[in-house]
Amino acid sequence: MPEITFRPIHEDDREFLARLYASTREEELSVAPWPEKQKAVFLRQQFEAQNTFYMEQFAEAEFSIVLLDGEPAGRVYIDRREDEIRLIDIALLPEHRGQGIGGRLMADLLDEGREAGLPVRIHVERFNPALRLYQRLGFQHVEDQGPYYLMEWQP
Repeated sequence: MPEITFRPIHEDDREFLARLYASTREEELSVAPWPEKQKAVFLRQQFEAQNTFYMEQFAEAEFSIVLLDGEPAGRVYIDRREDEIRLIDIALLPEHRGQGIGGRLMADLLDEGREAGLPVRIHVERFNPALRLYQRLGFQHVEDQGPYYLMEWQP
Protein backbone atom coordinates (compact mmCIF):
# COMPACT_ATOMS: atom_id res chain seq x y z
CA MET A 1 0.00 0.00 0.00
CA PRO A 2 1.22 3.50 -0.74
CA GLU A 3 2.05 5.95 2.04
CA ILE A 4 -0.91 8.25 2.69
CA THR A 5 -0.23 11.80 3.84
CA PHE A 6 -2.16 15.06 3.72
CA ARG A 7 -1.49 18.70 3.11
CA PRO A 8 -3.77 21.74 3.14
CA ILE A 9 -5.22 22.77 -0.21
CA HIS A 10 -3.68 25.81 -1.89
CA GLU A 11 -4.94 28.12 -4.58
CA ASP A 12 -2.64 26.40 -7.09
CA ASP A 13 -4.53 23.12 -6.46
CA ARG A 14 -7.62 24.51 -8.18
CA GLU A 15 -7.04 22.74 -11.52
CA PHE A 16 -6.31 19.43 -9.81
CA LEU A 17 -9.45 19.80 -7.68
CA ALA A 18 -11.56 20.68 -10.74
CA ARG A 19 -10.21 17.60 -12.57
CA LEU A 20 -10.88 15.43 -9.52
CA TYR A 21 -14.44 16.78 -9.26
CA ALA A 22 -15.04 16.10 -12.97
CA SER A 23 -13.84 12.53 -12.51
CA THR A 24 -16.54 11.95 -9.89
CA ARG A 25 -19.23 12.93 -12.40
CA GLU A 26 -17.94 11.07 -15.49
CA GLU A 27 -20.32 8.13 -15.30
CA GLU A 28 -23.30 10.35 -14.63
CA LEU A 29 -22.52 12.63 -17.59
CA SER A 30 -21.59 9.82 -19.97
CA VAL A 31 -25.25 9.49 -20.94
CA ALA A 32 -25.80 13.23 -21.46
CA PRO A 33 -26.10 13.99 -25.19
CA TRP A 34 -23.93 17.11 -24.85
CA PRO A 35 -20.76 17.88 -26.75
CA GLU A 36 -17.59 17.40 -24.66
CA LYS A 37 -16.98 21.15 -24.52
CA GLN A 38 -20.45 21.71 -23.04
CA LYS A 39 -19.82 18.97 -20.46
CA ALA A 40 -16.51 20.60 -19.53
CA VAL A 41 -18.16 24.00 -19.04
CA PHE A 42 -20.95 22.45 -16.96
CA LEU A 43 -18.47 20.53 -14.79
CA ARG A 44 -16.37 23.64 -14.20
CA GLN A 45 -19.45 25.61 -13.15
CA GLN A 46 -20.55 22.83 -10.83
CA PHE A 47 -17.07 22.56 -9.31
CA GLU A 48 -16.92 26.32 -8.71
CA ALA A 49 -20.39 26.31 -7.11
CA GLN A 50 -19.53 23.38 -4.86
CA ASN A 51 -16.16 24.84 -3.91
CA THR A 52 -17.69 28.21 -3.04
CA PHE A 53 -20.43 26.53 -0.99
CA TYR A 54 -17.94 24.43 0.97
CA MET A 55 -15.66 27.38 1.71
CA GLU A 56 -18.57 29.56 2.86
CA GLN A 57 -20.55 26.97 4.82
CA PHE A 58 -17.59 25.21 6.44
CA ALA A 59 -15.16 28.08 7.01
CA GLU A 60 -13.51 26.33 9.98
CA ALA A 61 -13.11 22.97 8.25
CA GLU A 62 -9.90 21.24 7.26
CA PHE A 63 -9.55 21.09 3.47
CA SER A 64 -6.78 18.65 2.54
CA ILE A 65 -5.19 17.08 -0.51
CA VAL A 66 -4.67 13.33 -0.11
CA LEU A 67 -1.15 12.41 -1.16
CA LEU A 68 -0.16 8.88 -2.11
CA ASP A 69 3.60 8.50 -1.94
CA GLY A 70 3.78 12.30 -2.11
CA GLU A 71 1.61 12.70 -5.22
CA PRO A 72 -1.87 14.31 -5.23
CA ALA A 73 -4.48 11.55 -5.46
CA GLY A 74 -7.61 12.99 -3.89
CA ARG A 75 -9.19 15.31 -1.38
CA VAL A 76 -10.74 15.03 2.04
CA TYR A 77 -12.68 17.83 3.70
CA ILE A 78 -13.47 17.46 7.41
CA ASP A 79 -15.33 19.75 9.80
CA ARG A 80 -14.51 18.87 13.40
CA ARG A 81 -17.28 20.23 15.60
CA GLU A 82 -17.97 20.05 19.32
CA ASP A 83 -20.70 17.47 18.84
CA GLU A 84 -19.61 15.60 15.69
CA ILE A 85 -17.01 15.01 13.05
CA ARG A 86 -18.55 15.92 9.70
CA LEU A 87 -16.98 14.41 6.62
CA ILE A 88 -17.85 17.07 4.09
CA ASP A 89 -16.31 15.37 1.09
CA ILE A 90 -13.89 12.64 0.14
CA ALA A 91 -12.81 11.78 -3.39
CA LEU A 92 -9.98 9.94 -5.09
CA LEU A 93 -8.85 10.00 -8.70
CA PRO A 94 -10.25 7.03 -10.66
CA GLU A 95 -6.93 5.21 -10.78
CA HIS A 96 -6.84 5.12 -6.96
CA ARG A 97 -10.41 3.94 -6.37
CA GLY A 98 -11.25 0.39 -5.42
CA GLN A 99 -7.86 -0.29 -3.84
CA GLY A 100 -8.80 0.09 -0.19
CA ILE A 101 -7.43 3.63 0.14
CA GLY A 102 -10.84 5.17 0.84
CA GLY A 103 -11.46 2.45 3.42
CA ARG A 104 -8.16 3.29 5.14
CA LEU A 105 -9.04 6.98 5.20
CA MET A 106 -12.45 6.20 6.65
CA ALA A 107 -11.04 3.78 9.24
CA ASP A 108 -8.68 6.50 10.47
CA LEU A 109 -11.56 8.98 10.71
CA LEU A 110 -13.69 6.48 12.62
CA ASP A 111 -10.78 5.84 14.99
CA GLU A 112 -10.66 9.58 15.61
CA GLY A 113 -14.40 9.60 16.30
CA ARG A 114 -14.08 6.64 18.65
CA GLU A 115 -11.23 8.29 20.59
CA ALA A 116 -13.15 11.59 20.84
CA GLY A 117 -16.46 9.88 21.63
CA LEU A 118 -18.08 11.69 18.70
CA PRO A 119 -20.32 10.52 15.87
CA VAL A 120 -19.05 10.81 12.31
CA ARG A 121 -21.62 12.11 9.85
CA ILE A 122 -21.70 12.44 6.08
CA HIS A 123 -24.18 13.36 3.35
CA VAL A 124 -24.17 10.74 0.59
CA GLU A 125 -25.94 10.86 -2.75
CA ARG A 126 -28.44 8.02 -3.06
CA PHE A 127 -26.64 6.44 -6.00
CA ASN A 128 -23.06 7.04 -4.90
CA PRO A 129 -21.10 3.76 -5.21
CA ALA A 130 -19.34 4.61 -1.91
CA LEU A 131 -22.67 4.16 -0.12
CA ARG A 132 -21.87 0.44 0.20
CA LEU A 133 -18.54 1.26 1.85
CA TYR A 134 -20.22 3.53 4.40
CA GLN A 135 -22.81 0.86 5.19
CA ARG A 136 -20.08 -1.78 5.64
CA LEU A 137 -18.30 0.58 8.03
CA GLY A 138 -21.43 0.84 10.17
CA PHE A 139 -22.97 4.10 8.99
CA GLN A 140 -26.75 4.24 9.36
CA HIS A 141 -29.29 6.38 7.51
CA VAL A 142 -30.54 9.04 9.91
CA GLU A 143 -32.32 11.37 7.52
CA ASP A 144 -33.55 11.35 3.93
CA GLN A 145 -32.74 14.70 2.35
CA GLY A 146 -33.99 14.32 -1.21
CA PRO A 147 -31.05 13.32 -3.38
CA TYR A 148 -28.92 12.73 -0.27
CA TYR A 149 -28.93 10.61 2.83
CA LEU A 150 -27.53 11.95 6.04
CA MET A 151 -25.60 9.01 7.43
CA GLU A 152 -24.11 8.60 10.87
CA TRP A 153 -21.58 6.33 12.52
CA GLN A 154 -21.68 6.11 16.31
CA PRO A 155 -18.62 5.22 18.41
